[in-house]
Amino acid sequence: MRKIGLYFGTFNPIHIGHLIIANHMVEHSDLDEIWMVVTPHNPFKKKNSLLENHHRFEMVYKATEKYPKIKPSNIEFKLPQPNYTIHTLTHISETFPNNEFCLIMGEDNLKNFHKWKNYETILEHHHIYVYPRIDLGTVKHLFNKHPKIHKVAAPIVQISSTMIRNSIKNQKNIQPLLSKEVWEYLDEMNFYKK
Repeated sequence: MRKIGLYFGTFNPIHIGHLIIANHMVEHSDLDEIWMVVTPHNPFKKKNSLLENHHRFEMVYKATEKYPKIKPSNIEFKLPQPNYTIHTLTHISETFPNNEFCLIMGEDNLKNFHKWKNYETILEHHHIYVYPRIDLGTVKHLFNKHPKIHKVAAPIVQISSTMIRNSIKNQKNIQPLLSKEVWEYLDEMNFYKK
């Protein structure tokens, strides 16, 4: 049974910070693969600058092509909206019964994990791999030494997709923050420039 880490995100756009974390997790833990699960646009939320699902998936595909242990996933595109992690985990576990699925999340998300829909069920059936974040607030005591929560000493990356979008809009050069393939795709499509 292969152990697969699910790294959820809008990836709007995917940047080198996402790749650094995903690669570190798969190389420095017992995970066999990381699936970058592109979160679809929630039809009940204002769109703002969120690119269409297929464009964000294409960028994740391009960014991960050279990493054999990191795969793009559009599995949530086919699920009812709004998406809840518990529903995705149930669906993905039924679809791929020969894999064990784990969650990857930042320490900031762990601090609010007790507010997630059916978080107890998630913890009962899935391991969680946590990467550090510089953030205020404390992790709930019940998660501090939980046997299914594993803290991985990954590099702390302070790059955000919002900062990248704003920089592109303001005509700043952010090429070093994106893989070459993603930068070329964004530039060719004229994304985030308005």
